[in-house]
Amino acid sequence: MSDQLPGTGPADSLIEEIEDPASDAPASDDAGHRGWSHPGGPPTTVILVRHGVTPHTVDKRFSGGLASSNPGLSDLGREQVRATAEWLAPLAGDVAAVVASPVRRTRESAEIVAEVLGRDIEEEHGFAEMEFGTWDGLTFAEVAERHKDEMDAWLGSLDVAPGGGESFRQVEERVLAALDRLIANHGGKTVVVVSHVTPIKTLVAHVVGAPLEAVYRMELTPASVTVLSFFDGGPDGAERMASMRLYNARPGAEVLPPSRL
Repeated sequence: MSDQLPGTGPADSLIEEIEDPASDAPASDDAGHRGWSHPGGPPTTVILVRHGVTPHTVDKRFSGGLASSNPGLSDLGREQVRATAEWLAPLAGDVAAVVASPVRRTRESAEIVAEVLGRDIEEEHGFAEMEFGTWDGLTFAEVAERHKDEMDAWLGSLDVAPGGGESFRQVEERVLAALDRLIANHGGKTVVVVSHVTPIKTLVAHVVGAPLEAVYRMELTPASVTVLSFFDGGPDGAERMASMRLYNARPGAEVLPPSRL
């Protein structure tokens, strides 16, 4: 295994060398960058870590954000996150910050990650899980039985939310706003973000240019790692570009038994 996480090593590890436009040295003819982005300084590398399992995860129950029953990590969930953090530590390079959703299971996961990486935690409410309203704590089958019309409407539209909850569109809006704040505060650095299934899949869909409906076609393992890089659009005001370098990576099947996920 490489001694650095994909996307966080030297510029020539996954992308060609990027010339710094502020440098006095002339750019070489063969110095490149991603063909669809603008040359500039180092990208902002966002290492997304999903929280470990909770009792709701194991039972396949809807588990939302701060308005939910807010379960904490199980013993297995803590083991998962610690294994991921220890695997990540020598691979991630110089991590500038650990940013966490304030929801209990992500906060507990972030405390483990921050301890291993030797960083403080910054909270960002925008990376919290979708609110499921009256569905919170129920299984998919229970919702289908008790709230069939709501379930059908929700599955048929990204703009529909369960009673008292949030739609996928609403989550997308706040997650992308949180991303903008993150890049404004930590541009050009590597940041670990401890979050949830819906925000992480929303960011992945955004980065790869997929419609938001793509969230229905992704699976994300507890305590897994996804790496996204964001490139400044440059002084001409061009659109910020991005790439996905790693998705749903995890350190060891013995800590993440499929039967428990």
